[in-house]
Amino acid sequence: MKRRDVIKLGFAGAAGLYINPIFAKLNYLTKVDQPILFKPNWESLSKYKVPDWFRDAKFGMWAHWGPQCEPEAGDWYARGMYQEGSWQYKFHVKKYGHPSKFGFKDVINVWKADKWNPEELVNLYKDSGAKYFMAMANHHDNLDLYDSKYQPNWNTTKLGPKKDIIAGWEKAARKAGLPFAVSVHAAHAWSWFETSQRADKKGDLAGIPYDGNLTKEDGAGTWWEGLDPQELYAQNHPLSENSLNNGTIHSQWNWGNGVVKPSDAYIEKFYNRTIDLIDKYNPDLVYFDDTALPLWPISDAGLRIAAHLYNKSLGKNETVQTVVTGKILDEQQRKAMVWDIEKGQSNNIEPLPWQTDTCIGNWHYDRGVYNDKRYKSAKTVIHTLVDVVSKNGNLMLNIPVRGDGSIDELERKIVEEIGVWMKLNNKSIYGTRPWKIFGEGPQQESAAALTAQGFNEGKGKPYTFKDIRFAQKEDILYATVMAWPEDGKILIKSLGKESKYHPQKIKKIKLLSTGEKLKYKQHSDFLEVYFPNDQPKASYANVLEIMS
Repeated sequence: MKRRDVIKLGFAGAAGLYINPIFAKLNYLTKVDQPILFKPNWESLSKYKVPDWFRDAKFGMWAHWGPQCEPEAGDWYARGMYQEGSWQYKFHVKKYGHPSKFGFKDVINVWKADKWNPEELVNLYKDSGAKYFMAMANHHDNLDLYDSKYQPNWNTTKLGPKKDIIAGWEKAARKAGLPFAVSVHAAHAWSWFETSQRADKKGDLAGIPYDGNLTKEDGAGTWWEGLDPQELYAQNHPLSENSLNNGTIHSQWNWGNGVVKPSDAYIEKFYNRTIDLIDKYNPDLVYFDDTALPLWPISDAGLRIAAHLYNKSLGKNETVQTVVTGKILDEQQRKAMVWDIEKGQSNNIEPLPWQTDTCIGNWHYDRGVYNDKRYKSAKTVIHTLVDVVSKNGNLMLNIPVRGDGSIDELERKIVEEIGVWMKLNNKSIYGTRPWKIFGEGPQQESAAALTAQGFNEGKGKPYTFKDIRFAQKEDILYATVMAWPEDGKILIKSLGKESKYHPQKIKKIKLLSTGEKLKYKQHSDFLEVYFPNDQPKASYANVLEIMS
């Protein structure tokens, strides 16, 4: 829909915008020059089509970075530090003091991000093969990492680093020529932060409340005088059912099973914050850490946000060029947005594009992972990427960022090694589409089913040279052998002369990383390919370029 089509909806005069009554029922007009196509309901959003840039990119990198990285003590720190007896609680008391005296708001205050160089990091990720970049705009800790009109006091331009983090990431991504994405997690602060309402049950400070119920009036004489902690913690409400059970939140994630319903003011504030984010920084992709969309099904706020993002894109393009991702989607919802699987992979070729998000360590930086050298290897990342691409998906990989804004030397080495493989083999990744089957071999037989929003990665057997993954581009078939063959040859059952998948005669096979032509024999039941004596770099995934 173009401007001339929009004008049919009404006209703009000196008195303002007149809306033709025929179109008034759309109830979703924003600007006269902004097309109106998507309405905030699932049926209307189901008209969406995933843009080609996302389908072609395949590989993105993510900075899941915020104030919870400052302690360098792992995921969900701002929740765990209020769980009496937990390792994060003990860590917090030792490093900062008791959470009744030094709460998460105080962690934000000491976070400085003094070594953050977004341009250097984004260029590193681009050089490693990433085709889009994502930055965290807020987490469940409810701090906005941008110049937030609707969270004016609790954002990083006013506190902590005193920098517009999202503006810095966006500028770096645009300069590098990468699509820019943001992740939004703050819808769940309402229930996620309920631990901050607690108090110790044991010890010298038993019964003294943590700082989650503090108000503006309590700040006299403190560093936060004049600020209202409730704008951050949002805890002026009763606890959800069974809130004292730390695991209950997982069964309440979809705003059910006893979770206290957020107030209308909380919902609209979240909506306004997210629209402000979209309008200020124009992200190409918005990732939501929610079942379906934020606050669904108790509110249509997420639907309104998605419709706004799509319509905003249509104001500039012939088709929607933006992406929204969400988790645990039903069939209709998967048409309306991109299905995201957390730390896991589909076990089939999906009919619509999807994404997996995972990290090489923990989501938030964890010094223990570094000390124990527990990062995922480049080999594991590449195997995941190849498998995901063969099933019509993208990989979004988080490289945990330290509190000071840097990444450590072990992470940097992994990123650089990923880049070695990608430079040699990226033709088999970018712009490809699934083949008739995603692959063959014993690994898939051991793959685990998805659990909730994902969490099935790493549960199957390791890949071997008997595991093959396929992708295609134009008239070329790519077959990736997931290890170097032990005896110098591999057999591909799906490519025999009598295969129902590939009846054409094979004319040439090359090892993509070196360009070397390989000898082969196409038998009735399988294709036999002979590998060279010398292994190329990063030979844990070896791409055969097959031409018929």
